[in-house]
Amino acid sequence: MECPHLSSSVCIAPDSAKFPNGSPSSWCCSVCRSNKSPWVCLTCSSVHCGRYVNGHAKKHYEDAQIPLTNHKKSEKQEKVQHTVCMDCSSYSTFCYRCDDFVVNDTKLGLVQKVREHLQNLENSTFTGDRHRKRKLLENSSLNSKLLKVNGSTAAICATGLRNLGNTCFMNAILQSLRSLVEEFRKTLCALWQGSQTAFSPESLFYVVWKIMPNFRGYQQQDAHEFMRYLLDHLHLELQGGFNGVSRSAILQETSTLSTSSKCCINGASTVVTAIFGGILQNEVNCLICGTESRKFDPFLDLSLDIPSQFRSKRSKNQESGPVCSLRDCLRSFTDLEELDETELYMCHKCKKKQKSTKKFWIQKLPKVLCLHLKRFHWTAYLRNKVDTYVEFPLRGLDMKCYLLEPENSDPDNCLYDLAAVVVHHGSGVGSGHYTAYATHEGRWFHFNDSTVTLTDEETVGKAKAYILFYVEHQAKAGSDKL
Repeated sequence: MECPHLSSSVCIAPDSAKFPNGSPSSWCCSVCRSNKSPWVCLTCSSVHCGRYVNGHAKKHYEDAQIPLTNHKKSEKQEKVQHTVCMDCSSYSTFCYRCDDFVVNDTKLGLVQKVREHLQNLENSTFTGDRHRKRKLLENSSLNSKLLKVNGSTAAICATGLRNLGNTCFMNAILQSLRSLVEEFRKTLCALWQGSQTAFSPESLFYVVWKIMPNFRGYQQQDAHEFMRYLLDHLHLELQGGFNGVSRSAILQETSTLSTSSKCCINGASTVVTAIFGGILQNEVNCLICGTESRKFDPFLDLSLDIPSQFRSKRSKNQESGPVCSLRDCLRSFTDLEELDETELYMCHKCKKKQKSTKKFWIQKLPKVLCLHLKRFHWTAYLRNKVDTYVEFPLRGLDMKCYLLEPENSDPDNCLYDLAAVVVHHGSGVGSGHYTAYATHEGRWFHFNDSTVTLTDEETVGKAKAYILFYVEHQAKAGSDKL
């Protein structure tokens, strides 16, 4: 939200000598000495712990308001409020009078200047390490881009994203896509720069707040819902151009596609639909008169049910019996299905709602195939999670058998290799944590917010996937073909 109290609360100089020594993310609360979630007051530069620790930053604000309620307010007192703090780890700004995080700034841009100063202080702590690591990289092979940190292998050639407060749902999607528009571009460019300091996507997050009200605040969100909103808004924004770039220039990549192969959403095609866009044929048949209805629907991702017979299985090896595979989920999505009484089809020939069957065919495959496994479902008043392990191939996913006209498709163009996996850890959609696995230059990395580690294919294959991203592969089908 936009805060009206910044001009009366942000009073410290951006290069204030009153700041403590050391990196801001490790500053200690002046009351309890905790270094977890330090917040700095933008009125007096005092440091206290945030709302999710012992709440001394809020106590500092409340104590500052006492004289204003018991005594006559002077002009000076009215101007100094101690209401606005900045999180020293995420650099987000919070106003206690508004009781919310804010996205605006003062006329002189003081909030951003303080933010940049804190970022410089944080980065300066790593200067010595960066020089040593740079020398190591210059004199070593590709594998030397890895560094042992606390016994685990960390990736120097990839950069993590700071968690801004339950924003792992956003980080996992961004770290999976790598592929609003201007801030999105800046964030994606930063992901593979190899910086040892995690990049903070607060600018993109504030843009998300402005254009996607559903994601305002710092509560946990659904990563799939965020991905759909993000792609939809990118598609919409690209239709009108941005930063002075014309719509025709933006769509240059899609202009080479034939009209029949384009995926259009809301009557338009963009880079988003050129990459993620596919087309489904929805076929409905009346069981009374046999009338068939066909409709073509564009899609950016496919949401797949985990078949009910597998939902009691909680892990890959815990119970005996068949393991649920991605093929089972795809078959469940595309198989002929009889609609129940609540989904009766309005038959134009019978002139009334009748029992019917429906079936999905894929009329056009996208360049990047995004598959969402529906792990969250409603039972009574609760939204539960299906924790079933679903086996998926890392390469050679064959989609030919799900096509409307497989005989007209090049077999090699129906094969996909895995590029990224988003995983939800925990039991509920409103809680838990999101991480992502993504491949880059033939190696797999695990992105856990600001922590990036090298991993292997075996670990990726054991993940309980929530969202899978597959990319087109022109090679022959491999031995692990689905």
